[in-house]
Amino acid sequence: MILIRYFDPDSGAQLGLIDGETIYNISDRFSTLGGWLRYSIGATASLLDEMRGLIAQSANTLPVASLKSDLDPNHPHWLPPIDEQDVWAAGVTYERSRNARQEESIDGGDVYARVYGAERPELFFKARGRDVVGMFDRVGIRRDASWSVPEPELALVINPALEIVGFTVGNDMSSRDIEGANPLYLPQAKMYTASCALGPGILIQPSESWLDTTIHITITRGGQPVFAGEVSTARIVRTPRDLVEHLGRALSFPHGTILLTGTGIVPPNEFTLAAEDEISIHIEGIGTLHNTVKIV
Repeated sequence: MILIRYFDPDSGAQLGLIDGETIYNISDRFSTLGGWLRYSIGATASLLDEMRGLIAQSANTLPVASLKSDLDPNHPHWLPPIDEQDVWAAGVTYERSRNARQEESIDGGDVYARVYGAERPELFFKARGRDVVGMFDRVGIRRDASWSVPEPELALVINPALEIVGFTVGNDMSSRDIEGANPLYLPQAKMYTASCALGPGILIQPSESWLDTTIHITITRGGQPVFAGEVSTARIVRTPRDLVEHLGRALSFPHGTILLTGTGIVPPNEFTLAAEDEISIHIEGIGTLHNTVKIV
Protein backbone atom coordinates (compact mmCIF):
# COMPACT_ATOMS: atom_id res chain seq x y z
CA MET A 1 0.00 0.00 0.00
CA ILE A 2 1.35 3.40 -1.03
CA LEU A 3 0.75 6.62 0.92
CA ILE A 4 1.06 9.80 -1.17
CA ARG A 5 0.73 13.55 -0.92
CA TYR A 6 -0.92 15.27 -3.84
CA PHE A 7 -2.26 18.70 -4.74
CA ASP A 8 -5.95 19.31 -5.31
CA PRO A 9 -6.85 22.68 -6.92
CA ASP A 10 -9.84 23.11 -4.60
CA SER A 11 -8.39 21.77 -1.33
CA GLY A 12 -4.61 22.15 -1.54
CA ALA A 13 -2.23 19.49 -0.21
CA GLN A 14 -3.95 16.15 0.43
CA LEU A 15 -3.02 12.71 1.78
CA GLY A 16 -4.14 9.65 -0.11
CA LEU A 17 -3.69 5.89 -0.23
CA ILE A 18 -3.14 4.15 -3.55
CA ASP A 19 -4.81 0.80 -3.99
CA GLY A 20 -4.56 -0.51 -7.54
CA GLU A 21 -5.16 2.44 -9.89
CA THR A 22 -7.25 4.46 -7.42
CA ILE A 23 -6.30 7.13 -4.88
CA TYR A 24 -8.41 7.14 -1.70
CA ASN A 25 -8.32 10.50 0.05
CA ILE A 26 -7.67 10.22 3.81
CA SER A 27 -7.21 13.91 4.60
CA ASP A 28 -10.35 13.94 6.75
CA ARG A 29 -8.45 11.63 9.11
CA PHE A 30 -4.88 12.91 8.64
CA SER A 31 -4.27 16.44 7.40
CA THR A 32 -0.46 16.13 7.31
CA LEU A 33 2.16 13.44 6.94
CA GLY A 34 3.52 14.53 10.32
CA GLY A 35 0.14 13.77 11.87
CA TRP A 36 0.12 10.33 10.25
CA LEU A 37 3.62 9.60 11.51
CA ARG A 38 2.72 10.63 15.05
CA TYR A 39 -0.36 8.40 14.88
CA SER A 40 1.79 5.45 13.81
CA ILE A 41 3.79 5.43 17.08
CA GLY A 42 3.36 2.05 18.74
CA ALA A 43 0.87 1.00 16.06
CA THR A 44 3.20 -0.61 13.55
CA ALA A 45 1.67 -4.08 13.96
CA SER A 46 -1.83 -2.88 13.07
CA LEU A 47 -0.97 0.01 10.76
CA LEU A 48 -1.65 -1.73 7.46
CA ASP A 49 -5.02 -3.07 8.64
CA GLU A 50 -6.02 0.39 9.84
CA MET A 51 -5.08 1.92 6.49
CA ARG A 52 -7.16 -0.70 4.69
CA GLY A 53 -10.05 0.36 6.92
CA LEU A 54 -9.60 3.97 5.81
CA ILE A 55 -9.73 2.88 2.18
CA ALA A 56 -13.02 1.13 2.83
CA GLN A 57 -14.43 4.28 4.44
CA SER A 58 -13.16 6.83 1.91
CA ALA A 59 -15.82 8.40 -0.28
CA ASN A 60 -13.37 10.76 -1.99
CA THR A 61 -11.43 9.00 -4.74
CA LEU A 62 -9.70 9.76 -8.02
CA PRO A 63 -7.72 7.76 -10.57
CA VAL A 64 -3.92 7.72 -10.19
CA ALA A 65 -3.75 8.68 -13.87
CA SER A 66 -5.49 11.99 -13.10
CA LEU A 67 -2.35 13.33 -11.37
CA LYS A 68 -0.66 15.47 -13.98
CA SER A 69 3.05 15.70 -14.74
CA ASP A 70 3.21 19.46 -15.37
CA LEU A 71 2.57 20.59 -11.76
CA ASP A 72 -0.09 23.02 -13.01
CA PRO A 73 -1.89 24.53 -9.96
CA ASN A 74 -5.13 24.23 -11.90
CA HIS A 75 -4.87 20.43 -12.02
CA PRO A 76 -4.24 17.65 -9.48
CA HIS A 77 -0.55 16.70 -9.33
CA TRP A 78 2.01 14.88 -7.24
CA LEU A 79 3.64 16.40 -4.16
CA PRO A 80 6.75 15.04 -2.43
CA PRO A 81 5.88 12.57 0.38
CA ILE A 82 7.15 14.91 3.09
CA ASP A 83 5.95 18.06 4.84
CA GLU A 84 7.13 18.92 8.37
CA GLN A 85 10.04 16.47 8.32
CA ASP A 86 13.69 17.03 7.52
CA VAL A 87 15.73 14.68 5.36
CA TRP A 88 18.98 13.15 6.62
CA ALA A 89 21.34 10.92 4.70
CA ALA A 90 23.84 8.13 5.30
CA GLY A 91 27.00 7.84 3.25
CA VAL A 92 29.46 5.10 2.28
CA THR A 93 27.02 2.27 3.01
CA TYR A 94 27.86 0.33 -0.17
CA GLU A 95 31.31 -0.86 -1.21
CA ARG A 96 30.84 0.88 -4.58
CA SER A 97 30.17 4.17 -2.83
CA ARG A 98 33.32 3.79 -0.75
CA ASN A 99 35.38 3.14 -3.87
CA ALA A 100 33.85 6.10 -5.71
CA ARG A 101 34.56 8.48 -2.85
CA GLN A 102 38.18 7.33 -2.81
CA GLU A 103 38.48 7.73 -6.59
CA GLU A 104 37.19 11.31 -6.55
CA SER A 105 39.23 12.46 -3.56
CA ILE A 106 42.37 14.46 -4.22
CA ASP A 107 44.03 12.99 -1.11
CA GLY A 108 43.10 9.37 -1.84
CA GLY A 109 40.02 9.29 0.39
CA ASP A 110 41.33 7.38 3.39
CA VAL A 111 38.56 8.97 5.46
CA TYR A 112 35.96 7.10 3.40
CA ALA A 113 37.73 3.75 3.76
CA ARG A 114 37.79 4.20 7.52
CA VAL A 115 34.11 5.16 7.89
CA TYR A 116 32.97 2.22 5.72
CA GLY A 117 34.04 -0.27 8.39
CA ALA A 118 33.65 1.92 11.47
CA GLU A 119 31.06 1.36 14.18
CA ARG A 120 29.64 4.86 13.73
CA PRO A 121 28.12 5.53 10.27
CA GLU A 122 28.44 8.73 8.28
CA LEU A 123 25.23 10.72 8.74
CA PHE A 124 24.56 14.22 7.49
CA PHE A 125 21.71 16.68 7.12
CA LYS A 126 20.36 16.77 3.56
CA ALA A 127 17.29 19.02 3.22
CA ARG A 128 14.38 20.71 4.93
CA GLY A 129 11.06 19.15 4.02
CA ARG A 130 9.84 22.33 2.36
CA ASP A 131 12.81 22.25 -0.02
CA VAL A 132 12.38 18.66 -1.23
CA VAL A 133 11.48 18.10 -4.88
CA GLY A 134 8.73 15.64 -5.78
CA MET A 135 7.55 13.60 -8.74
CA PHE A 136 8.01 15.33 -12.15
CA ASP A 137 9.61 18.40 -10.55
CA ARG A 138 13.14 19.62 -11.36
CA VAL A 139 16.26 18.63 -9.45
CA GLY A 140 19.26 20.95 -9.43
CA ILE A 141 22.93 20.83 -10.34
CA ARG A 142 25.20 23.56 -9.02
CA ARG A 143 26.38 26.14 -11.57
CA ASP A 144 29.81 26.18 -9.89
CA ALA A 145 30.25 22.39 -10.08
CA SER A 146 31.82 20.53 -13.00
CA TRP A 147 30.95 16.94 -11.96
CA SER A 148 27.33 16.41 -10.89
CA VAL A 149 25.56 13.09 -10.43
CA PRO A 150 22.31 11.70 -9.05
CA GLU A 151 22.49 9.21 -6.21
CA PRO A 152 19.52 6.80 -6.30
CA GLU A 153 18.70 5.58 -2.82
CA LEU A 154 16.20 3.66 -0.73
CA ALA A 155 14.84 6.03 1.93
CA LEU A 156 13.53 5.05 5.37
CA VAL A 157 10.39 6.75 6.66
CA ILE A 158 10.71 7.09 10.42
CA ASN A 159 8.16 8.21 13.02
CA PRO A 160 8.94 10.29 16.15
CA ALA A 161 9.55 7.11 18.18
CA LEU A 162 12.29 6.11 15.70
CA GLU A 163 10.15 3.29 14.33
CA ILE A 164 10.56 2.55 10.62
CA VAL A 165 7.08 2.62 9.11
CA GLY A 166 7.83 2.63 5.40
CA PHE A 167 10.14 3.23 2.45
CA THR A 168 10.29 5.66 -0.44
CA VAL A 169 12.52 6.44 -3.42
CA GLY A 170 15.18 9.11 -2.96
CA ASN A 171 17.65 11.04 -5.10
CA ASP A 172 20.58 12.55 -3.18
CA MET A 173 21.98 14.91 -5.82
CA SER A 174 25.70 15.45 -5.40
CA SER A 175 28.58 17.58 -6.71
CA ARG A 176 31.41 15.05 -6.83
CA ASP A 177 34.14 17.52 -7.69
CA ILE A 178 33.31 19.76 -4.72
CA GLU A 179 33.25 16.90 -2.21
CA GLY A 180 36.33 15.35 -3.79
CA ALA A 181 38.35 18.54 -3.35
CA ASN A 182 37.95 18.35 0.43
CA PRO A 183 35.60 16.27 2.64
CA LEU A 184 34.86 19.46 4.62
CA TYR A 185 33.06 20.75 1.53
CA LEU A 186 30.40 18.03 1.92
CA PRO A 187 27.62 20.49 2.92
CA GLN A 188 28.20 22.50 -0.26
CA ALA A 189 28.30 19.35 -2.39
CA LYS A 190 25.10 17.97 -0.88
CA MET A 191 22.90 20.85 0.32
CA TYR A 192 21.70 23.38 -2.21
CA THR A 193 18.49 24.33 -4.02
CA ALA A 194 16.58 21.29 -5.37
CA SER A 195 19.31 18.86 -4.29
CA CYS A 196 16.91 16.26 -2.87
CA ALA A 197 14.01 14.45 -4.49
CA LEU A 198 11.57 11.97 -2.96
CA GLY A 199 8.61 10.08 -4.37
CA PRO A 200 6.33 9.08 -5.78
CA GLY A 201 4.95 7.83 -2.45
CA ILE A 202 5.64 5.83 0.70
CA LEU A 203 5.36 2.06 0.75
CA ILE A 204 3.73 1.43 4.13
CA GLN A 205 5.74 -1.49 5.49
CA PRO A 206 6.88 -1.33 9.12
CA SER A 207 10.14 -3.25 9.24
CA GLU A 208 13.49 -3.61 10.97
CA SER A 209 15.01 -5.21 7.87
CA TRP A 210 15.94 -3.87 4.47
CA LEU A 211 13.28 -3.99 1.83
CA ASP A 212 14.52 -6.88 -0.32
CA THR A 213 14.48 -5.16 -3.67
CA THR A 214 16.50 -3.68 -6.51
CA ILE A 215 17.17 -0.02 -7.22
CA HIS A 216 17.31 0.96 -10.91
CA ILE A 217 18.28 4.26 -12.52
CA THR A 218 18.06 5.50 -16.11
CA ILE A 219 19.31 8.88 -17.31
CA THR A 220 18.26 10.13 -20.74
CA ARG A 221 19.51 13.13 -22.72
CA GLY A 222 17.63 14.33 -25.75
CA GLY A 223 15.47 11.22 -25.54
CA GLN A 224 18.46 8.85 -25.64
CA PRO A 225 19.74 6.81 -22.65
CA VAL A 226 23.20 7.96 -21.47
CA PHE A 227 23.48 5.92 -18.28
CA ALA A 228 21.69 3.03 -16.58
CA GLY A 229 22.50 0.98 -13.52
CA GLU A 230 21.03 -1.17 -10.78
CA VAL A 231 21.94 -2.51 -7.35
CA SER A 232 20.37 -4.83 -4.80
CA THR A 233 19.58 -3.45 -1.36
CA ALA A 234 21.19 -6.63 -0.01
CA ARG A 235 24.56 -4.95 -0.67
CA ILE A 236 24.05 -2.31 2.05
CA VAL A 237 26.58 -3.06 4.79
CA ARG A 238 24.65 -1.34 7.59
CA THR A 239 21.35 -2.45 9.12
CA PRO A 240 18.34 -0.11 9.19
CA ARG A 241 18.29 -0.18 12.99
CA ASP A 242 21.99 0.69 13.16
CA LEU A 243 21.46 3.80 11.03
CA VAL A 244 18.31 4.91 12.82
CA GLU A 245 19.76 4.31 16.28
CA HIS A 246 22.81 6.47 15.54
CA LEU A 247 20.66 9.17 13.95
CA GLY A 248 18.42 9.38 17.00
CA ARG A 249 21.05 9.02 19.75
CA ALA A 250 21.17 12.72 20.58
CA LEU A 251 18.51 14.18 18.29
CA SER A 252 14.72 14.05 18.46
CA PHE A 253 12.27 14.19 15.56
CA PRO A 254 8.86 15.37 16.80
CA HIS A 255 7.42 15.21 13.27
CA GLY A 256 9.34 12.12 12.15
CA THR A 257 12.11 12.13 9.56
CA ILE A 258 13.28 10.62 6.27
CA LEU A 259 16.69 8.93 6.06
CA LEU A 260 18.40 8.32 2.72
CA THR A 261 20.47 5.15 3.07
CA GLY A 262 23.30 5.62 0.59
CA THR A 263 23.92 4.74 -3.03
CA GLY A 264 25.45 1.70 -4.68
CA ILE A 265 25.14 3.05 -8.23
CA VAL A 266 27.84 5.45 -9.39
CA PRO A 267 28.11 6.66 -13.02
CA PRO A 268 31.55 6.48 -14.65
CA ASN A 269 33.98 9.28 -13.85
CA GLU A 270 33.61 10.85 -17.28
CA PHE A 271 29.85 11.33 -16.81
CA THR A 272 28.23 14.49 -15.50
CA LEU A 273 24.62 15.64 -15.58
CA ALA A 274 23.46 18.45 -17.86
CA ALA A 275 20.42 20.70 -17.87
CA GLU A 276 17.27 18.99 -19.22
CA ASP A 277 18.59 15.48 -18.53
CA GLU A 278 15.77 13.21 -17.36
CA ILE A 279 16.34 10.95 -14.35
CA SER A 280 14.14 7.95 -13.58
CA ILE A 281 14.77 5.99 -10.39
CA HIS A 282 12.73 2.84 -9.90
CA ILE A 283 12.62 0.72 -6.76
CA GLU A 284 10.67 -2.48 -7.11
CA GLY A 285 7.72 -2.50 -4.74
CA ILE A 286 7.57 1.30 -4.40
CA GLY A 287 7.47 2.89 -7.85
CA THR A 288 9.38 5.26 -10.11
CA LEU A 289 10.56 8.77 -9.35
CA HIS A 290 10.85 10.97 -12.46
CA ASN A 291 12.72 14.30 -12.46
CA THR A 292 14.29 16.69 -14.96
CA VAL A 293 17.58 18.52 -14.30
CA LYS A 294 18.03 22.30 -14.03
CA ILE A 295 21.02 24.49 -13.20
CA VAL A 296 20.83 26.37 -9.88
